[in-house]
Amino acid sequence: MISSVRGQVASVGLDHAVVDVGGVGLAVQATPHTLAGLRRGEQAELATALVVREDSLTLFGFADADARDLFRLLQTVSGIGPRLALAALAVLEPEQLRHALSDGNITTLTQVPGIGRKGAERLIIELRDKVGALPGGAESPAATSPSRVRGSVVEALIGLGFAAKQAEQTVDAVLAKKTDADMSTALREALAVLGRKR
Repeated sequence: MISSVRGQVASVGLDHAVVDVGGVGLAVQATPHTLAGLRRGEQAELATALVVREDSLTLFGFADADARDLFRLLQTVSGIGPRLALAALAVLEPEQLRHALSDGNITTLTQVPGIGRKGAERLIIELRDKVGALPGGAESPAATSPSRVRGSVVEALIGLGFAAKQAEQTVDAVLAKKTDADMSTALREALAVLGRKR
């Protein structure tokens, strides 16, 4: 089992990064939030989970071990595979996900593409007792202020290879429509808009 990788970031795509580990380029699937923290040419360390299938070996990377452990835990539920588990962590921060599971919040869980009401109920039933909700889950107002969100999302998009002007215009358009968007929501919306333009 490969539990972590450390090396120079060779490239960053929309859904994966290539990390050069001892001369071998490892493709690591990750969420936009994790990828936003990587810079081409810089050193990076990611907690990882290797998913083995008959026809493939896929490495999934996370900013920390907590997100990786939650990724593994989600897959213990019938019907939840690695792609859906990664989607859940792309839409919800680990802390938000833990709270949604422990509080039985179906509305939050169904925000994840591919998880319907029945799937959310199954997740809650099977994982409620296995996740400990983290204390002090609410983000501080400063962390979700529009200027903070705008700056973080623009920086993340530039890190993914988009031009600064294009990133700024896209984020401004997204935040004009969703003034209360948090960073993960704004980043997801901006990537959807930019993906349509390519």
